[in-house]
Amino acid sequence: MAKARAIVKRRKAVQNIRKITRTMQLIATARYQQAFNRAMATKPYTEKLTELVDQLSRATEGRIDHPLLRVNKGAGRTALLVVTANRGLCGGYNSNLVHTARDRIRESEAAGLKVELHVVGKKGIGYFRFLGRELTSAITEIEDKPRFSDVNPIAERFIDEYTKGEVDAVHVVYMRFISVGRQVPEVMQLLPLQQVGQAEGAQPAAGKHELTAEDYDFTPTPEEILAELLPMTVKTRLFQCFTDAAVSEQVARMVAMKAATDAAEDMIKYLTRRYNRARQTQITMELLDIMGGAEALT
Repeated sequence: MAKARAIVKRRKAVQNIRKITRTMQLIATARYQQAFNRAMATKPYTEKLTELVDQLSRATEGRIDHPLLRVNKGAGRTALLVVTANRGLCGGYNSNLVHTARDRIRESEAAGLKVELHVVGKKGIGYFRFLGRELTSAITEIEDKPRFSDVNPIAERFIDEYTKGEVDAVHVVYMRFISVGRQVPEVMQLLPLQQVGQAEGAQPAAGKHELTAEDYDFTPTPEEILAELLPMTVKTRLFQCFTDAAVSEQVARMVAMKAATDAAEDMIKYLTRRYNRARQTQITMELLDIMGGAEALT
């Protein structure tokens, strides 16, 4: 009977775990939809702003010499921002990000550059501190719903450092959201703005005229407009990284918790079968004891 009782206790513990993982899966599903709506709401603005900056850059014909477009050399340092999560239980989300960041650090150090490491999220901070890496900044205040006011100080710090020539480049490691079934860790060059063009994945509609610089009348001059738009482009691109990371984290947690719930259900079925067999064995042994006692009396 002791064996059957142990199986019952274990099955009850697994049932409690299943309730927890199922609840977390439902919460992640609800948060995913909210994060997805925020990410999709900001993406058209980011794409259009990037497209406008590209058209203005072509209109100036390379005459503008803005610090954010200029390639810095000689500082011997590069800034790397790693966007991870504050919580776990989201599969390989955090591990994929930190491994991508570690590979990027190795490449930079092999090129003779000193890496200025900025990490967002408790999981990434704990990982790099375990490795003994010195962190320039550790940010844990940004939660599941990143706001532009949270990202703006980070972007302004990078803009200030790059404008002063303190770093040669700024890169961001984040989880790029492509679809519910696909999220990939990506290293994006934030500064200098060398890849300012049509946003990734955006294609002009068939038969639709693509606007060029000649289709606009600029007041004030394109140079003055670019001086205002370039810093905003950096900020919006960085904010888009955070919104993509937020929705990718919820997708990863939703998938991980569903897998955990399914595994718990399989374990409950297995333990139920084991309990039935153990109970049948005990009943059989009790019947044999009764029959043996009856035969002894006759």
